Amino acid sequence: MESKFVYVTYIGASPEKVWEALTEGDISEQYFFGTRIESNWEEGSSVTYSRNGEVTDEGSVLKYDPAHELSFTWTNKSDDTPRESPTVVTFKLQHMDSTVKLTLIHDNLVKTDIVEKEGTYEGFNNGWPAILSNLKTFLETGETLPALSL
Repeated sequence: MESKFVYVTYIGASPEKVWEALTEGDISEQYFFGTRIESNWEEGSSVTYSRNGEVTDEGSVLKYDPAHELSFTWTNKSDDTPRESPTVVTFKLQHMDSTVKLTLIHDNLVKTDIVEKEGTYEGFNNGWPAILSNLKTFLETGETLPALSL
């Protein structure tokens, strides 16, 4: 059974700043707990997330509409879960005066992608809120939350 995870947050920043944070590796390393995103951001091109120079997650750009919507496939290199297709991450930005409504949708999930356990960052339902909370804190204050063990 496939499902999806949706997370919504409101960020006191411009759509351009939120977009830059989602697509620039130097910024992602700061709020994504040391994880760097890299891509040339053309539809069909590759996307990689790496920690300490090692690619941990990869995919392909599906949609690139600056300051509005970003979507790409997502495959965790250490995940050996049988899947019919890769998961898909979509970020939607909605400008609301001086605030951006950021909606994350992570599709094509299987049961084991959701971890119902307290005190963990395992599972997309636990990891994404930590990452996006740190993104919000970083963009609004210039500071990040304490480092997590992901």
